[in-house]
Amino acid sequence: MNQHRKRVVITGLGTVNPLGNTVADTWKNALEGRSGIGPITKFDTAGFTTTFAGEVKDFDPLAFISAKELKRLDNFIIFALAAAHMAVDDAGLIIDERNADRAGVIIGSAIGGLQTMEREKEVIMKAGPRRVSPMAIPAALGNLAAGNVAIHMGARGPISCVATACAAGNNSISDSARAIFEGYADVMLTGGTDAAVTPLGVAGFNSMRAISTRNDEPEKASRPFEADRDGFVISEGAAVLVLEELTYALERGARIYAEIAGSGSTCDAFHIAAPPPGHPGASRCMELAILDAGLTPADVDYINAHGTSTPLNDVYETEAIKSVFGSHARSLAVSSTKSMTGHLLGAAGGIEALLTAKAVEEGIIPPTINLDNPDPLCDLDFTPHNAARREINVAMSNAFGFGGVNSVILFKKFNYGR
Repeated sequence: MNQHRKRVVITGLGTVNPLGNTVADTWKNALEGRSGIGPITKFDTAGFTTTFAGEVKDFDPLAFISAKELKRLDNFIIFALAAAHMAVDDAGLIIDERNADRAGVIIGSAIGGLQTMEREKEVIMKAGPRRVSPMAIPAALGNLAAGNVAIHMGARGPISCVATACAAGNNSISDSARAIFEGYADVMLTGGTDAAVTPLGVAGFNSMRAISTRNDEPEKASRPFEADRDGFVISEGAAVLVLEELTYALERGARIYAEIAGSGSTCDAFHIAAPPPGHPGASRCMELAILDAGLTPADVDYINAHGTSTPLNDVYETEAIKSVFGSHARSLAVSSTKSMTGHLLGAAGGIEALLTAKAVEEGIIPPTINLDNPDPLCDLDFTPHNAARREINVAMSNAFGFGGVNSVILFKKFNYGR
């Protein structure tokens, strides 16, 4: 770690997701071990192999955007705008002419405007190409979540969209932290968003045999590290964090949830979807994050695992943790909050970073629910069923994505010294 680089802290949080439409509701429901999974209501699931998902529920977008925007924007953009507005309000941040050039936005999305693409394809088929909306492309482009957030907030600093599949949220936060570490920005709005609970999204993952088909018990379908897990649960939503350079945050009296200590990024270079034997990419990524933070494996107290509830990933991640942490792996607390939220794809890293920051701040580890009969190969302390109080000075959040992407972020309890 460069001892002279700037320090980055988290000062604001915002989210809409299957567990809640505010940070307070999300955190409360996570600590209570509630499931956000249920039958799909967005479309007719007749003929679908999977009929459930993690949907955003009872959400009023007009609290954040105009009725005109509502007609023009895809849900993945709307979710990101809502989360960003909440995060900026939570941080008590004002972006104006004094700081706009030093405030940036990086929001990842795995899929972008799938809802819009499906709808406009139907328009072509039924009414012809001239009836396609002029907003079809702007509503579908993956970078327009970040673009619309920047426009809403007046942020004129660095902007980007990371599209590294299920690691997009983590990579976005890591890139944002580095923009501040290296002096390109003082403030970054960052996280992830996706809205792929659509006919094509569900059917496509079904065809890959990637998602659960436990239609009779949807709330129990996301069961990371469980012996009879049968795939992940597709979900939707967004989470945005406000990151600030420490001095900047302190000068304006901001509340600080946690500090971004470091991160790592690697690629398996093996297969588009399957993890490689021997877990080299995930292990090296965790090691790089620890090294970047200037810490040791023994310093880590909690890992919010990628924990997808897929047969291969959960064993792969367990083995990688044991490889990196050695005997300390038995002392670590680990959990998968996907057991409650499902898998938000490009937004997964965002919501998991949010929950990890809250865990560090409050010293409470969210549980892994539905872990009744653990896989013998998944033999760590996965915090089954109930939240656990524990001093958390350092926490890790893992994200692994299609294409062999690995991204790891380390969070520290904030203190003024190193």
